[in-house]
Amino acid sequence: MLQGKTFVVTGANGALGRAVCSVARQHGALVHELDIAFDEVTDQRHVVDLTAPEAVAGCFDAMGDFDGVFNIAGGFAMGAAAWSDDADWDFLFRINVTTLRNVLSIAVPRLLARTRGSIVNIGAYGALQGQADMSAYCASKSTVMRITESLANEVRGQGINVNAVLPTVIDTPANRAGMPDADPSLWVDPEDLANVICFLGSDAARAVHGALVPVRGLS
Repeated sequence: MLQGKTFVVTGANGALGRAVCSVARQHGALVHELDIAFDEVTDQRHVVDLTAPEAVAGCFDAMGDFDGVFNIAGGFAMGAAAWSDDADWDFLFRINVTTLRNVLSIAVPRLLARTRGSIVNIGAYGALQGQADMSAYCASKSTVMRITESLANEVRGQGINVNAVLPTVIDTPANRAGMPDADPSLWVDPEDLANVICFLGSDAARAVHGALVPVRGLS
């Protein structure tokens, strides 16, 4: 499905990022992994602060050509009431929106120069509408979804596909620890979500533009 293609995966050292890298490689892709830290650095692992535009530009310069970007970097926090002083507001916009915009500002011109490419972002099913005590998270992920739609309309005529997946709760060690009384069998398996992401990055999805694809598991 991805044979001969090169993909950049941000947030590659997280649970979903590792799953996406693994599935992409199983489908024949060369993968460049980007994250703030790795236990072990290799030629395809790049330590970079995605909130710093200059660092992102330098990282992409070092990688060379690529066919697509899977923007996995991001995070979650419950936050406080919408009317309160929410300390997580800046944090969530920084890791969910600023990181995305920094990557897009470098990646999109390079993909346009190649006249073909794909970008897959991570929205959130829960952010399709506002949720109590989650205004900062919902607003940041809603921004990701609107950026996805806007960018898709801007570049679809130039050979670039831009889409996003909207997961519910992903079955990760952090979520299991944070919700010990929940039933993780109802959650989204990271590998299942990775398969959807890799499909959207493949030529099989070249007619799909601006889609926000729910990936809900059984939740």
